[in-house]
Amino acid sequence: MVARAYTVAFEGVEARHVEVQCAVLPGVPGFSVVGLPDKAVSEARERVRAALSALAIALPSRRISVNLSPADLPKEGSHFDLPIALALLAALEIIPADAAEGTTALVNCHSTARSYPWSVRCPRRWPPPPRTGCCSARAPPGQRRPGWTQRR
Repeated sequence: MVARAYTVAFEGVEARHVEVQCAVLPGVPGFSVVGLPDKAVSEARERVRAALSALAIALPSRRISVNLSPADLPKEGSHFDLPIALALLAALEIIPADAAEGTTALVNCHSTARSYPWSVRCPRRWPPPPRTGCCSARAPPGQRRPGWTQRR
């Protein structure tokens, strides 16, 4: 089963949609990320593995393949962690596939399975049309981001 999650890659100041496809396949155990990732994106597999381990979720002894599409768009940064984790959890059937496909995620993972202070979860239609709020965020105590709603 191929599971999907969504995120964005930044090309200058423009955000372009990226589809994260994850498949858990028979074969030699491994975890690969393809689709023109930079070093930070390639290291996401270790951050995702550590975060899932902190949640007591063991990765199977199978081949895990993550494709970042479109392949010709360079992917940079650590905000690919959560979409990779969501697609992997959906491929392992730990979460429903439609839950992973329904949002655009931009968050990096911590090895203790906590996300960093600004966790953003947006509907798949991102960036939003002008003058509409789309994002919900969990902010550090006492801090707020203009235009975002507080997630509790």
